Amino acid sequence: MKKLILQMQMSVDGFVGAEEDKDWQVWNWADDNRWDEALKRDFNNHFQSIDTILLSSKMAEEGYLTHWGNAARRYPQDPFYAFAQRIVEARKVVPSDRLDTSRWERTEVRSGDLARELGLLKAEEGSNIGVFGGAGFASALIAAGLVDEIQLYINPAALGRGTRIFSEAGFQNLKLLGAKAYDCGIVVSRYAPVR
Repeated sequence: MKKLILQMQMSVDGFVGAEEDKDWQVWNWADDNRWDEALKRDFNNHFQSIDTILLSSKMAEEGYLTHWGNAARRYPQDPFYAFAQRIVEARKVVPSDRLDTSRWERTEVRSGDLARELGLLKAEEGSNIGVFGGAGFASALIAAGLVDEIQLYINPAALGRGTRIFSEAGFQNLKLLGAKAYDCGIVVSRYAPVR
């Protein structure tokens, strides 16, 4: 059975989004990302275990697929070329009750009960499912008990206030699967919900 793996960037004080426009994430969508080579390598190696991407409709509509499609057309020496290629090659699923069809390549829109649709996706043959979306999408998946692994990319910044992903879920016991610190200041902590 496939695992649903959620990856989120987070501040050291537990926020995934800032209330003010701050440059706090070591990796952003721009070309000025500050990830070190070891983190890029480990991220790309992990992403080889993903064959499907679950993407919030908001993130898809805000340009996530367009951005990585453009990055995949750049030169192979681009630091995020390998990741961009995987985004383009992977099957994408966008849950939405507003969209009827997808305008993005290799992307399907699924409507209806999210838990049922994800159950069907997880039961399919193949590799794991990576989740990318905003705080609301992530929070809803966690609260519904649909996430099998949470990977937190903890940035060396404290925001003081902002948006959290565990607010809706309430109390959760998590089992640490692993943690690794990188020279750029990111610590990746991997957890599984205790069920």
